[in-house]
Amino acid sequence: MPTVGVLALQGAFREHMEALRRAGARTAEIRQRGHIADIDALIIPGGESTTIGKLLVEGDMLDPLKIRLRTGMPVYGSCAGLILLCRTIENSDQPRLGVLNAKVRRNAFGRQVDSFEAKLAVPEIGSAPFHAVFIRAPVITEIGPDVRVLAEIGGQAVAVRENNVLATSFHPELTRDLRLHRYFIGMCGAGAKQGLDRDRTKV
Repeated sequence: MPTVGVLALQGAFREHMEALRRAGARTAEIRQRGHIADIDALIIPGGESTTIGKLLVEGDMLDPLKIRLRTGMPVYGSCAGLILLCRTIENSDQPRLGVLNAKVRRNAFGRQVDSFEAKLAVPEIGSAPFHAVFIRAPVITEIGPDVRVLAEIGGQAVAVRENNVLATSFHPELTRDLRLHRYFIGMCGAGAKQGLDRDRTKV
């Protein structure tokens, strides 16, 4: 069983830890550079993307994580985590990991008071709609040729995957639905490389 680390610097990391445990994964909180070598996969939670980025820089964690992700370690970012994974952030030069070939717009749906919930079609995880929670959510405005859109709302991408990178605008950790966490766990184990090779073909 792979060990899935959850970046525990700021944001909703506890909720992700609990969802992973309920899904049967082995977990670890990632708080400093020395923890990075001990994990097989990583989740970056929602929160404040600028704050998380600054803490990664201050903790000398940004570059070591980039190396692990660029060499194939599976990563999942929700909301702020999605922002940090994107190569381009509109109107921002904040620190980022930049391993997802996409452009993102922060707070695309408005402020905290504009938060909402929606039923999304996510065929990759099954036929039943996924109850998605959007809180100051970003949207992906441009994607590269190897990025697959997994879910949309209003014609805008809110869940994508590119090889070892999974990202959603919404917060699955705030629901009881474990399908996205199980999907990510499935990207991690012994079959992960085969999955990556298969996903290099655009569908």
